Amino acid sequence: MTTVPRLHVYRRRHGVAALDWAELWEYRELLYFLVWRDVKVRYKQAVLGAGWAVLQPAMAMVIFTVIFGRLVKLPTDGSPYPVFVYAGLLPWTFFSNAVSTASNSLVNSANLITKVYFPRVIVPLAAVGAGLVDFAVAFGLLVILLVWYHIPLTPWFLLVPVFLLLAIIAAVGVGTVLSALTVNYRDFRWVLPFAIQVWLYATPVTYASSVVPVKWRVAFGLNPMAGVIDGFRSAVLGRPPLWTLVWTSAAVAVLTLAVGLIYFQRVERTFVDVV
Repeated sequence: MTTVPRLHVYRRRHGVAALDWAELWEYRELLYFLVWRDVKVRYKQAVLGAGWAVLQPAMAMVIFTVIFGRLVKLPTDGSPYPVFVYAGLLPWTFFSNAVSTASNSLVNSANLITKVYFPRVIVPLAAVGAGLVDFAVAFGLLVILLVWYHIPLTPWFLLVPVFLLLAIIAAVGVGTVLSALTVNYRDFRWVLPFAIQVWLYATPVTYASSVVPVKWRVAFGLNPMAGVIDGFRSAVLGRPPLWTLVWTSAAVAVLTLAVGLIYFQRVERTFVDVV
């Protein structure tokens, strides 16, 4: 008995609501496989293995502590600078690595995309999902720092998953846009590392958000990671975040996700032809 292959026809879709969520759920095992593949490829034959997930933010913490904590002496709102900066580096490292990997994910998966059908958005989603594994490993060092500096957990710590979710939303939004753009414009592969470096210093990773004047905080919150990092750090250190900054960044992150999915749907039918 001959099996008739399924025929998939691309049709123009409009809006996030047009995304076939049922189809995404149907391909959830493929998403898991791609996440696991990315994790294994990243650490295959690596001497430190998953230790690289800790080494990157840990080395940055040491450098920033010496330069900005000891020499420049940036304000930290009363927190020890190492734990202060690491609490900012943790979500930032996740975001920057997830966006960088997602932006190249479609180009790097060209052989898969041109041979078999599946929802293409799964590819950048898998890149972001793989970054969560690194985040979980690196989070262990944050726990050690909290114990070392005798920083107690407070009810604010319960908001950590909320701010992680906002970081995921921002990463998926930016990552889907850049992954689609990179298929058609390969220049983005070279522009992105520079843009990420500039973005780092425009985000309150090495300095406290409180140094930003109140009248500029809404504008500062247009950077979706500004409120995420301020909220994540505040939750870890046991104090209330700057809610104006958090709400502004949360709104921008959700808007970025919507725009990213809409744009991705508009151009995904051309990927096979140009990837």
